[in-house]
Amino acid sequence: MSRSPLLRKALPALVASVLGGTAFGASAATISRLTPPSELFASGNAAPVIARFLPGQQFDLQATVQPDVGETIKEFVFYVDGQAVRDREGNRTSIVTEAGPAETCVGADGKTTGKSGCTLVAGLPANTAVVSLRAFSKGAPGVHELKVVAWQNNGERITATGNFEIVGIGEGNGQVAKNIIILLGDGMGAAHRTAGRIMAKGYAQGKAKGQLAMDTFPYTGMVMTASLNSIVTDSAPGMQNYVTGNKANNNEEGVFPDDTLDAFDNPRVEYLSEYLHNLQGKSLGVVTTADVFDATPASMAIHTSARGNGTGIVDQFLDDRHLTGLSVLMGGGRKWFLPNPSNSTSPQPANGSQRRKTNDYVLPADIVAGWGASPGKLDPERDLIADFQAAGFAYAPDKSGLDEAFKFGAPKQLLGLFAYSNMNVAYDKIAGRRGDRTVVDAFGFPDQPMLDEMTDAALKVLSKNPKGFVAMIEGASIDKQAHLMDSDRWPLEVIEFDRAVAVAKAFAQKNPDTLVLVTADHECSGAAIIGASMKTAAELEANPKLGKDAVAVYEAAKFPKYRIAEDGYPISTNVDHKMLIGYGANADRYETWLPSLFPTKDTQQPFPPAQSPANPNARNEGVGALITGQVAGDQAVHTGTDIPLSAYGRGASQFTGVFDNTDVMFKIGRAAVAGERQNSQQ
Repeated sequence: MSRSPLLRKALPALVASVLGGTAFGASAATISRLTPPSELFASGNAAPVIARFLPGQQFDLQATVQPDVGETIKEFVFYVDGQAVRDREGNRTSIVTEAGPAETCVGADGKTTGKSGCTLVAGLPANTAVVSLRAFSKGAPGVHELKVVAWQNNGERITATGNFEIVGIGEGNGQVAKNIIILLGDGMGAAHRTAGRIMAKGYAQGKAKGQLAMDTFPYTGMVMTASLNSIVTDSAPGMQNYVTGNKANNNEEGVFPDDTLDAFDNPRVEYLSEYLHNLQGKSLGVVTTADVFDATPASMAIHTSARGNGTGIVDQFLDDRHLTGLSVLMGGGRKWFLPNPSNSTSPQPANGSQRRKTNDYVLPADIVAGWGASPGKLDPERDLIADFQAAGFAYAPDKSGLDEAFKFGAPKQLLGLFAYSNMNVAYDKIAGRRGDRTVVDAFGFPDQPMLDEMTDAALKVLSKNPKGFVAMIEGASIDKQAHLMDSDRWPLEVIEFDRAVAVAKAFAQKNPDTLVLVTADHECSGAAIIGASMKTAAELEANPKLGKDAVAVYEAAKFPKYRIAEDGYPISTNVDHKMLIGYGANADRYETWLPSLFPTKDTQQPFPPAQSPANPNARNEGVGALITGQVAGDQAVHTGTDIPLSAYGRGASQFTGVFDNTDVMFKIGRAAVAGERQNSQQ
């Protein structure tokens, strides 16, 4: 950082400061944050380049400017490669402000941002300004210098320099990927994939009897998963890093961190869905077995620094569909769509609504103007299902309704909400379909579709767009059940997810201009296949406290033999000499190696079944053996382990080796815009 006087304006102030006894070097003025993030700004090193963008991809420029004591920020300008940046109206991004509140946020139009002003985080000096230019873009490939210059009232200037890169797409052979399908097994590491294969396919003398659909993809690489602020990511940056090309802080979606308290005014970066909808007119489909507000589905289209702000997140899905091309949204999460006119939190509204003013949004004027975004509204009384229907979406509340929506062919747009929050897991949905409705009836949503059925429906709707689509299909509860260390439920989540992979692969075989990726956002729980039970199922049931004494390792483990029903799922997970799972990132738990009738409590459900154990530490307490863990709390956690990514179809050959999660955006960009640069295996 450097600072130099504008002599004509600043000389009187400089003289006054000297006469007043203030030394020139005593100034505290500084720029404490420059966005997009860069090592050049943070450490003075030009590499590595942190922020990278596709040609024309939009992102916000922002700086936090701390003036000298008693001074205010009068004016600012962003420069890229020495040229002053101008806003959409062609004006230079400068402002003039009167001396005002101690905490200010100012946009390029000179107006204070936020709903009623803008509040900064605690600890910043008086008169600190967060200055922004929204929706900047640049086309020329290469590393570019970003500089901000701010002037105080006394005429002195404060400067800071960073950099960013525009990644060239290059020249392809014209064979573009019209359709992009990203299948995301949340929390799915290599061990999760292997466990799914062992259970679903079995082994004969060391040879797998079959492969998962994801195993058949011709190209596989390993992905580094760190977020902007940690080696261990959560699901928000874990997903959004793939589809913005940039790192985000944990808990943040489609934004860079900033110094304001408003969760929806952070500096934005354009998503893959927005980029390709704007450039090519593609549609967006989001399908998940989680609540649709959850981190992974939201990280395809939503801009917020608070992944838990459910009301604002689901509203933004609909309100900004003109930016993303949203045509399909399916999963759980009905609680955010149902009206709550009283804005009540206690007692819980009888309809299950959890819409609240406190997690809704209203955008500042500069984001609305710069990005063309909907301004938002604090409206817990909103009937969002009705608004989706008014916008032309067919609505499916259950599997029967989903089938009905296709009675006369695929609708143009589709909304499916199959539970109040997260959908039931495959273990319990399959039990319900086989006649044991104990769990699904207790949750109150006994007619839920499987992920492969949702995937098939989504692709039928999305393929109606001749310009193509971007789809994200998530198997969410691989992660959620691994957190809970439920070793019977998460392997079935892998199997359910892989059946959706098979649907996507079949689509790509019929539509060869399709790229299909199968990956995870991170690994969850440090899962490890440690062996198999040396006991029969009956012996385990008779001796639930055996703990490690039940574990057979090496050659004693042999090969567990699961029997698969016609529906594609094991008849039972409680088989003789069953596969046993250990965890390297676990909390304490009581282990019986036996399946639990009810899943462990899902705290996101407005009406969780009373029969669900409170947590893994309470599950089987007094019945099973205590397994002590490495982490505090009552759940296993994410790990920083690299995870596999497998690719199939147009442009798939790019996805080999070891690469960063942000690299995926640029590989997809090349496939979708320039076309593959060499023939990929079909």
